[in-house]
Amino acid sequence: MTFASALSEMRVDRVSLCIGVDPHAHILDAWGLEDTPRGLDRFVDLVVEQLGDTRVVVKPQVAFFERHGVAGMTALAKFLGLCRAHGIASIGDAKRGDIGSTMAGYADAWLTPGSDFEVDALTLVGYQGVGALEPALDLALSHGKGVFVLAATSNPEAWPTQSARRSDGLTVAAGVIADMESWRERNPLAQGSHGIVIGSTVSQEQLGLDLSAHPTIPVLAPGYGAQGASLAAVREHFPHSASVIPVSARAILDGGIDEFGPRIEAARQESMSA
Repeated sequence: MTFASALSEMRVDRVSLCIGVDPHAHILDAWGLEDTPRGLDRFVDLVVEQLGDTRVVVKPQVAFFERHGVAGMTALAKFLGLCRAHGIASIGDAKRGDIGSTMAGYADAWLTPGSDFEVDALTLVGYQGVGALEPALDLALSHGKGVFVLAATSNPEAWPTQSARRSDGLTVAAGVIADMESWRERNPLAQGSHGIVIGSTVSQEQLGLDLSAHPTIPVLAPGYGAQGASLAAVREHFPHSASVIPVSARAILDGGIDEFGPRIEAARQESMSA
C-alpha cells in the first residue's frame, strides 16, 4: 500500500488523524517507565500493542529517540519495523534538509525500503530551496512514499524568516507552498503523498498563505491538543484543504498506557465532529 492510499483509506471528511509519538521523559514516567534506553524500548512495544488495528498515522519525533544515543535510535528502528509489520503508517519527524549527495544520503536512510529507519513519509526543511530536496522528493515518489516540507511553523522565532518576502513577492512560507505545488504539477503521481507542514495555530493570513489556491496539497498540521488547538476546529482551520493530517501528541500520551486507547478514540470523535 502506498502512503497516499493509506491516508485515503483512513480519511474521514478530509481528515486523517495522526498520533505524535514524542517520548519526553515525563511521558515515559506517565507510562510507568524509566527515562532510559530500556524504558524507551519497552515504550515502543506498548504503543504498538495498544494501537492494535486503530486506523491512525503515527509520527515519531526522532529527537526523543536520538537523545538516548545508539540505543535510542535502535528503539526507533524497532518501532518503525513494528509499525510496518502491523500495517501502521508512519511519518518520520526528522526535518532533514541539505543539498546534493548529502540530501540523497538522508533520503536513502529514511525512504529506502528495507532501511533501518524506513518510514512511509518524512518531514523535510527546504531552507536551501525546495529544489534542493529533489533527491528525497524523487525517491519518495519512486517507492510510493511521501514527504512534508515545512512551510509555516507556530514557534515565534520562525516569524521573521517565514514572513520575509522573496524576490517574487511571496512570503517565504507561501513560496515553499508554491514551489511544492510546482513540483507536484510536474509529478502528478505525488498528488496524494507530497505535502507541506503548517502549524495549527499559525495565522495563515498574516503569513500570506492562501490554501484555497492549493486545495489538493496534503497538509500535516501539528499543534492539536497540548499546544492549544482543538481537533474540533481542524476543518475550520483548513477549510479549503482536501487532505489534512492533524497531529496530537502529548494530549494523548500524557494519560499513560491506561488512557492511551480511550484518548485516541476521544481524539478521533472530536476530529470527526468538526
